Amino acid sequence: MYARHYGLRQEPFSIAPDPRYLFMSERHREALAHLLYGLQSGGGFVLLTGEIGAGKTTVCRAFLEQVPAHCHVACIFNPHLTVEELLQTVCEEFGVETTQPGLKARVDALNAHLLRVHAAGENSVLVIDEAQGLAPAVLEQLRLLTNLETHERKLLQIILIGQPELRSLLARPELEQLAQRIIARFHLGPLSPADAEHYIHHRLAVAGLQGALPFDRVARKRIHALTGGVPRRINLLCDRALLGGYARGLRRIGPALVDQAAREVFGHPASPTSAQWQRMLALAALGAASLLAVWALWTASQRQSARGTPASASASAPASSAPRTAAAVPALPPSAALPSALLDGQAAPWRWPVSALAEAPQLRALAALWGATLAEGDPCEAARLQQLQCFRRNAFTLAEMRQLGRPGIVTLQDPAGTLHAARVAALGEDRITLQLEGQAQTLPLAAFATAWRGDFATFWRTTGAESPPTPAWLGQQLDRLPGSAAAASAPLASRIQVFQRTHGLEADGVAGSMTLMQLNRALGVDEPRLPGVPRTSAP
Repeated sequence: MYARHYGLRQEPFSIAPDPRYLFMSERHREALAHLLYGLQSGGGFVLLTGEIGAGKTTVCRAFLEQVPAHCHVACIFNPHLTVEELLQTVCEEFGVETTQPGLKARVDALNAHLLRVHAAGENSVLVIDEAQGLAPAVLEQLRLLTNLETHERKLLQIILIGQPELRSLLARPELEQLAQRIIARFHLGPLSPADAEHYIHHRLAVAGLQGALPFDRVARKRIHALTGGVPRRINLLCDRALLGGYARGLRRIGPALVDQAAREVFGHPASPTSAQWQRMLALAALGAASLLAVWALWTASQRQSARGTPASASASAPASSAPRTAAAVPALPPSAALPSALLDGQAAPWRWPVSALAEAPQLRALAALWGATLAEGDPCEAARLQQLQCFRRNAFTLAEMRQLGRPGIVTLQDPAGTLHAARVAALGEDRITLQLEGQAQTLPLAAFATAWRGDFATFWRTTGAESPPTPAWLGQQLDRLPGSAAAASAPLASRIQVFQRTHGLEADGVAGSMTLMQLNRALGVDEPRLPGVPRTSAP
């Protein structure tokens, strides 16, 4: 309805799980890494929990896209089952036929199937979504299924995905044996304010936004405050705010309209989520504990001063001798934070080079796209001699990469921890093409996001500008833009802000690298462009 009004191809904030809009924050990548780690752990349970709308289904879909071909996966999305219905569903998902009724017949048939899969050198994985709806008796039956094993390993890996209540459910005394078999657990929290801004920008960019963001900076901060950073709530609020702006004929949405949309969607403008309440209570408890600790130390100091003994000795003794009431949760090994399943030779979308690939040779190859031949040594220093400027960011996003629209170098980390520099050759709606050791590899964005370290490097042509560019030069470049005559008398900072808003940049009035690259693009400076990935090239 409102898409054309904002220059979009489609409405960007649908709550339907469209893979083109996949956004993987750092926390989402960590969650995905935990699920992938579970594939190589030799059985047991992997637990992923998160608030409603936090992106658990997004992570689950990304995980299912990357499961190697040697893994047989069964998925259950309706957990409200009896024990018998559960076993029947698991058998159906794995394609196991049972000729006799009863629990024992189904367990025996499933065990025979799992043994055949294991003998073929393959794995079996059971994924249960909305697992907080499982009855304790059904969870106990799942635990018994993990007893199916050989001398070397368990035959079934079970992944439980659910809301925070799942953690409370598994903490019950009668489920202690199951809890002890959880080999990895991760709680997916809400997006940070910075990630929420990137999320909004990403979805708008995928929907075709070319100009300024329709939400001003204060509105974007208000969106995060009102939604608690939960992606689904962000979608609902942004969609309603855009609809309200369209109804009023507005192209720029401020915080007042966001508040109005929140009242319509959520019932009132500020409704903290359960995660926010937990954080506020935790902070309040921490503050109270800190005050009590300070008061206790002060009173102890007063008493010890009267006796002539240092308070620090008596105050520190209980801390070292206090018994630990809970076992420490062991940290995951370094490999758990890596997309280890991606390296599997039979099914992984990656073809990793044998050795590490350095960035400098890749930068020299990238400079060739600008028609430059860089000498040995520092590529950026050599580029400056040919009117090319290096651009580097350590915390870049796919939305920003799409916005720049130029090839660049990224750093990837393989499952062994080796770093590889790769060139981004094309970026489509849901796939990316990389040049890695001379070979083009096209793969889903979800697979790329798990290995990408978030950095990006590229070049831009300085076209005679000094570094930093002078105000006179900037004014001359802005004068060349269409429709610039009316604004020629305005202050330079104001003109830069107008340009930044028009091109979806932060309107700070400072001509940084992103602004200058977009200025080059608007002026038609001859520089390489990043094409999309043709749908026919998908593997």
